[in-house]
Parts: sequence; C-alpha cells; structure tokens
Amino acid sequence: MGKRIGFLIEKIADPDNLRLAYWKSRKAKDDKPEVIEYQKKVDANLLSLRNDLLNGSVEVGNYHYFTIYDPKERVICAAPFGQRVLHHAIMNVCHPVFERFQIFDSYATRLGKGQYAALERAMVYSHKYQWFCKLDVRKYFDSIDHKVLYTQLNTKFKDKELLILFLKIIKSYQTAPDKGLPIGNLTSQYFANFYLGFADHFIKEILQVKAYVRYMDDMVFWSNDKASLLNSVKQINNFITTQLKMNLKPYCINSIEKGLPFLGYVLFKDTIRLNKSSKKRFIHKMNLYQSNLENSVWSQTQYARHVLPLIAFTRHANAVKLRRQVLRKMEAG
Repeated sequence: MGKRIGFLIEKIADPDNLRLAYWKSRKAKDDKPEVIEYQKKVDANLLSLRNDLLNGSVEVGNYHYFTIYDPKERVICAAPFGQRVLHHAIMNVCHPVFERFQIFDSYATRLGKGQYAALERAMVYSHKYQWFCKLDVRKYFDSIDHKVLYTQLNTKFKDKELLILFLKIIKSYQTAPDKGLPIGNLTSQYFANFYLGFADHFIKEILQVKAYVRYMDDMVFWSNDKASLLNSVKQINNFITTQLKMNLKPYCINSIEKGLPFLGYVLFKDTIRLNKSSKKRFIHKMNLYQSNLENSVWSQTQYARHVLPLIAFTRHANAVKLRRQVLRKMEAG
C-alpha cells in the first residue's frame, strides 16, 4: 500500500504555504465580511495559525450551517474563514499522498479529472459493454465511520501531530456517534474520496473488474456477462458493509440499451441525454437567472457567471432542441 509519510506538520506550518492557503481561501470571496476582517490582520493571523499548528493547539469546529436544495436537499457546513485557510494549508501539502492512492478511474476532487471526464470515460465503457451495474452509498458523508477513516489515514501518514490534527477535524462533526463528515469542508472532500478509495482497490485488484468508474459515491461497472456483474456486486456490497461500515442503496443492473443514469445524464451506447430532473433544473434556473438580470438583482457579469456553466452542462448531452426552446421563450419574454 506504499510507504507512510512523516514530518509534514512543519511543511503545513511553513509561512509560504500558509500564505498560499490564504490566497486560495479568499479566491472569489474578497467582498465577504469575514475575509475583509481576516485580511486587516493577515500577517498576525497567519503567524497565529503557524504557532497553533506547531504547538498542537489549532481550533476546529464552530461551523455555520445552512441548507441547499439543488439538486437535492443537503445541509452545508461552512467553516470560519481561518479554518478554511487551515484546510487549504493541510491539503497543499497532503494532496500528493491522497492523489497517489487514487486509482485512474476515480474522478471526484482531482486535478485533470472531474464530472465531465468521468462522463466521457463512462461513455467509452458504455460503447464497449452490454450490461452495467450502478451503485451508490446511502447517506454517504453522514455514514463515514470515524474510526475506520482514522485507521485508513494511519496507513498513509505517520506524522503523529498531523494524525492528531486529522482526528480533531474528523471529531469536530458527527451525525451519530463516531459517524459523519461535514459537507462543505475541503478536508471532507479529500477524506470522503480517500475512504471509498479502499473499495476502488478491492474492485480493481481483488475482483479485477476491468471497466469501472467512480465519481465520489457514484460507482458504475460494466460487463458483457450479467452473471459476473451480480457476483461482483455481492462481493462489493459485502466489502462496503463489513470493511467500511456503510450501506449501499438498492443497486441497478440493466442493459446499456435501457440507459445508464449517471451524474445527471442518461448514457446510451452512442448518445447522452439529460435526465428528467436535469431538464427541469435547466429550465427553472435559466428563467430564474433571466429574472435576476432583468430585475437588476445581478449584473451582466454575475448573470454570465451563472448561465455559462449551466449551458455547458447541457452541451455534454444531446440537448440542442431543449436549449433552443428555452432561449426562444426567454427572447419572446
């Protein structure tokens, strides 16, 4: 599983690394009151963080909670700005360790990967194979087991102070005793992706599944033999239940001709379509954004910042007709 890495806390506390973490944390947030406040005493704040890191007295927690409903209802935990600087500082240094552990076909929270790369890879496999199996974890972030995660982290890191800091961050939030990571933290994204990375290695190395893609907890594998898919899913379910202490939602095995639901799309052998909820979301959001522009809630720049990614999402599917219909209606007023 590779050599454990030590002596990282000093690199995390390095002044240049903390300065970089600060710049990353304030990106596109310069107008936020807490960012403005932190910036007034940035040198003192970064020095204080450095000292806290080196003497093991970093504070974590005190999250601000809010609920979003897009694309589904989720409680988001916003860490105070100083802690977001801390999270970036940690991952600036630890990123390579987490990255090395990932298999090629894991696509979430990784440079050069992402949602659209996962989609393209899934299309390659959908073109080659007749059957697919789709899996995802029930309440993924909420069900991550603290003890299992900490044991996993011990397989990659040997820096005692860093492991104590990891444990502090993990224990700063729970949905049940020793369960759950806060959605919204940079550290949570890395930890969650790392957590299921152990399932990836089981699937690729023990089960030797050739065609497999994971985007966070959305897992898909393909085969021309339906019986082998059923056999694999039983073993994967057993691994995730016993080793990771999580539960899978009911799995979906079907012919690719019926369409594979994945990341807001439906994939077929030779085409990609938007699923029903993505179509509704596109229509609703385009109308909302247009209203924000017309009523001077947003500037033209803000409008473009929201609309362009939304249109880009539809461009990865066969959705020309839908885009034209929506734009025509908007032009008609």
